[in-house]
Amino acid sequence: MDYEVVIGLEIHVELATKSKIFCGCTTEFGGEVNTHCCPVCTSMPGTLPVMNEKAVEFAVKAGLAMNCEIAEFSKMDRKNYFYPDLPKAYQISQFDLPICKGGYVDIDINGKMKRIGITRIHIEEDAGKLIHDPHGKGSLVDYNRCGVPLIEIVSEPDMSSPEEARKYFEKVRSILQYTGVSDCRMQEGSIRADVNLSLRPAGSTKLGTRTEMKNLNSFRSVFNAAESEIKRQSGILRQGGRVGQETRRWDDDAGKSFPMRNKEEAHDYRYFPEPDLVPIILTKERIDAYRESLPELPWKRFARYTEEMGIPGYDAGIITASVKTSDFFEEAVKYGADAKTAANWIMGDLMRLMNDAGTEDIPFGGKMLAELADLIGQGRISNNIAKTVLSEMFATGGTPSFIVKEKGLEVVSDRDELARIVDKVISHNKKSVEDYMGGKEKAMGFLMGQVMRETGGKANPTMVKAMLADGLKKAMEP
Repeated sequence: MDYEVVIGLEIHVELATKSKIFCGCTTEFGGEVNTHCCPVCTSMPGTLPVMNEKAVEFAVKAGLAMNCEIAEFSKMDRKNYFYPDLPKAYQISQFDLPICKGGYVDIDINGKMKRIGITRIHIEEDAGKLIHDPHGKGSLVDYNRCGVPLIEIVSEPDMSSPEEARKYFEKVRSILQYTGVSDCRMQEGSIRADVNLSLRPAGSTKLGTRTEMKNLNSFRSVFNAAESEIKRQSGILRQGGRVGQETRRWDDDAGKSFPMRNKEEAHDYRYFPEPDLVPIILTKERIDAYRESLPELPWKRFARYTEEMGIPGYDAGIITASVKTSDFFEEAVKYGADAKTAANWIMGDLMRLMNDAGTEDIPFGGKMLAELADLIGQGRISNNIAKTVLSEMFATGGTPSFIVKEKGLEVVSDRDELARIVDKVISHNKKSVEDYMGGKEKAMGFLMGQVMRETGGKANPTMVKAMLADGLKKAMEP
């Protein structure tokens, strides 16, 4: 029997507020354990929460960017459960009246757009972090993360492959970064995804029994976990077994998932309205103001890059996938770099440097790339030298002009000096000269290389080519 894959994602996102959702404690990542917390976020008796208005703004902006309907009236609820990562034994979240609902995100699958529905986006607080003793002697808890504002983005079960799940996760992260809602630093846990996956017989409309893989914080993990779970469930079903509804933990290093706990159909969280917080009431004017404040989103930049600047679609897709890279490109063009030239540098050497360093951050601004391109345009450095300069810029953050001057990389354009070197190369490479005279055009490239070698790669290539052509022409005269 053939099976269809059904996937939905729940994405938890830490909002980019400077303080926590209900108190003034910092949301800064790290710090000594239990130093970023206070009586409010640790729920001491007699304390009261106060809603962070910026958290509401970020939640609305995320919803608007993902085409959601924004509720003019929503409220906070208590989600009761007993676990030591929240000392008050309940989480303040939203249940039946979320702030955003009914949105969608479009993803590109093999050149075709597929729409992934969004059921809801709601606001909630994050929990603390349990630190387990590796020898099983107990657990400690760090409450620094308690009360950090979150939104949870719940998709419809509209994805049908691990690749679609990965693309959707990438698209949501990109949108959140463009809007400034979150820094989405995966290595810091700022964005995490739960993968809900089930299989059903091909052609069936009834959903199968789903499992949930918790807290995946990379695109690779989402893809690998989904792919592995498909194999696991299909193996059970093909052998006549039944898939149990459960929560599983994914180990990316081992390439396996492990059961954590069985999951009942209905949760007994005993939700009820949070009595210590007033409802969230948004006027249409306030919602419109948030909508007007949204920046240019990635798909709009993609259209502008391809239609107005002539950037190939693949390149535009890579550049706009990261707001940092796209902003860098925008700045380079603003300061005079040709759009296609800037895109080529980004897609080539700059992406290689970023991949080698394992970072999305570029340690200099787009203005510096425009300056590098200008040095090439002026003939002061060659393309090959520019690659060396770019590597040094990436390593040190220095300006192109300073690096060229400090390392003596400026192109040799002295005509007398180049004439001497060209004559030397012609006289010392008789075989290549004969090959060229015999119609072998590749010999010119070899001779060019010899001149560049003599000058440490700093000779003006345009001048060298012209001077070699003249020298070879004279050599061919009777």
